[in-house]
Amino acid sequence: MLAISLQERYAIASRSDLGMIDRVIEEQSHMSERRIAFFLPTLAGGGAERVALNLLAGMLELDIPLDLVVASKEGPYLDQVPDRLRLIDLGTARVMKAIPALAGYLKDTQPVALVSHMNHANIAAILAKELARSKTKLVVVEHNTLSTSKSNLRRSKFLPTMMRWLYPRANEIVGVSQGVATDLDTQLGFQPGTVKTVYNPVVDRQLKSKSQAPLSHPWFAPNSPPVFLAVGRLTAQKDFSNLIRAFAIVRQHQPARLIILGEGETRSALEAEIAALGITADVSLPGFDANPYAYMAQATTFVLSSRWEGLPTVLIEAMACGCAVVATDCPSGPQEILAAGKYGLLVPIDDAPALATAMLQTLEAPLDRAQSIERGQYFSSERAVSEYLRLCDY
Repeated sequence: MLAISLQERYAIASRSDLGMIDRVIEEQSHMSERRIAFFLPTLAGGGAERVALNLLAGMLELDIPLDLVVASKEGPYLDQVPDRLRLIDLGTARVMKAIPALAGYLKDTQPVALVSHMNHANIAAILAKELARSKTKLVVVEHNTLSTSKSNLRRSKFLPTMMRWLYPRANEIVGVSQGVATDLDTQLGFQPGTVKTVYNPVVDRQLKSKSQAPLSHPWFAPNSPPVFLAVGRLTAQKDFSNLIRAFAIVRQHQPARLIILGEGETRSALEAEIAALGITADVSLPGFDANPYAYMAQATTFVLSSRWEGLPTVLIEAMACGCAVVATDCPSGPQEILAAGKYGLLVPIDDAPALATAMLQTLEAPLDRAQSIERGQYFSSERAVSEYLRLCDY
């Protein structure tokens, strides 16, 4: 902490404003710390939240003072927040209601940069910065392909208009894949290249360590049938219904099992479809698991069945764990990650027979494990942290 000078102390005291001493000390402390803040709605168990936590962990290794600001302190990732950063709970149920509190935080703390994730949080961050008249550099991060993203929430139909109006007020706009960045430029009418591409920080030492954790699930016992694995929220975006239909086709050809890790609103519909197809004994939906990497390291094939993505973190994680992968060629991410099919099989979206064929192909001709691990390393935490620090002028 920078000390206030004796001259300043006497000058302040002579004005009978002793309380100003503490304020000056606090302001100088914030300036000396050069703090970076991240903003998220909650710590829900999704890819964007995991990306933010990975970035924070990488920055902590460089001894950077960090704040994680959340609209509401809730979600399954809450217990994964590193101890060495400050967790700021704005205490609001909705992100837009957090704008005044976030503005107050920016005014009081004056971080060097604020990195916001997900479009509705990004809008809130931009408005909060304007309200606070803050000089903090604002970096907004887009995790999904805007043109294909769908939501049942009424407010979502106004998002593109608000983004078109407000995003230019951010200092930097980031897409987590080239597909996301190009799509955002097009959808919001920006000049090509306005949105920067920074691949997500996916692979770090913790991932490798967690992948080696023991797994007690009985389906991974020796001489058991091959296990297909999927990980993600049980939502329409992930299209696990298509995966289940594809798996039913696979089961017609040979014994196999399917595990889908995640929780969400489509659970009951998926369970009904599994029962209707008569494959209940071979499909497991255990819910959210904080360590999917142990499953990835032992599964036969990882399957991404999404209708749309930004940069599917789970696909990279599975490759880094040495798992063969099959993915829908959805916008955006799988095409870039798999280098147009060099590192894994790509199939059309919503095509169960094509997905089943690719799944069977990975059983008949296993993909190169070493090659998958090497490709996963390209999406390292070190690379992403370096690029975000550059964008934050740190």
